[in-house]
Amino acid sequence: MIDKIKVGIIGYGNLGKGAVEGIKATEDMELVGVFSRRDPKNLVVEDESIKKFHVDEAKDFVGKIDVMLLCGGSATDLPEQTPEFARLFNTVDSYDTHAKIPEFYQAANEAAKASEHIAIISVGWDPGLFSINRVIGEAILSKSETYTFWGKGLSQGHSDAVRRVNGVKDGVQYTIPSDEAIEKVRSGSNPELSTSDKHNRVCYIVPEDSADKNKIENEIKTMPNYFVDYNTEVHFITEEELKRDHSKAPHGGFVITGGETGENNKQIYEFSLNLDSNPEFTSSVMVAYARAAYRLNKEGQSGAKTLFDIAPSYISPKTNEELRRDYL
Repeated sequence: MIDKIKVGIIGYGNLGKGAVEGIKATEDMELVGVFSRRDPKNLVVEDESIKKFHVDEAKDFVGKIDVMLLCGGSATDLPEQTPEFARLFNTVDSYDTHAKIPEFYQAANEAAKASEHIAIISVGWDPGLFSINRVIGEAILSKSETYTFWGKGLSQGHSDAVRRVNGVKDGVQYTIPSDEAIEKVRSGSNPELSTSDKHNRVCYIVPEDSADKNKIENEIKTMPNYFVDYNTEVHFITEEELKRDHSKAPHGGFVITGGETGENNKQIYEFSLNLDSNPEFTSSVMVAYARAAYRLNKEGQSGAKTLFDIAPSYISPKTNEELRRDYL
């Protein structure tokens, strides 16, 4: 019988629910419990066997949980939660505010180093798997340009950001890539594309009854790091329309590096994803990297890590011998 990695989950939104399913799909992990700011008595979980706790009880599980998956939002939750919980546990989060990752890394690194834990930050597909493929493409093709296209899909981070705007009752945001821009890149012409050339952002907002819709629209469109650099549409809809038309969370996209080798030989490196469920895929990546956090800490390593720092063998349930035999 294998000694299973004991995992906890902070937050039980779409990402937390996906993490539960991801852990269930493994053979080397077990879920200790879900921790929420909500009263555990009022927290509805699909599997009644899942143990529920208030987030304030997490400190009582030091030494009983090997890795804590932090499934809160990037806007306000993770900047506080990652340093806080990295002092108590090995952690994995999906922080996705790209422009603020350097300072987020520093805060996580300081907390994890002080407590001799591992904090793997910004885990998912972008940042995450897309980030790795941007690095690989440009490392191989030194004379190149790299382009990232997101969507068509529902963005968790951007949807979380619009829901926090004053007067918004609920809402979602879709990222729509330009087919014309993608084809230009795939042709190997390495075009110059502005942010707005590559994508549009479309928001569907359920406003509070007394909300100022013009104010909501302006605040969304001028939000730094999220919408200000994009062509953004804001549509106001009812709760019924949101539930009927926007209850799923598809996503995906492309990382394309176009370059040349030798005498003008065009080379295209492309990585793509097509996802029925953005949160379930993101949380599956987090679960895989929980394995890495556990293994790295067992080796005596500590501090914050990104996906750039971690070899693929650390996230696989296979042994190194199996990987060389079956995958190399």
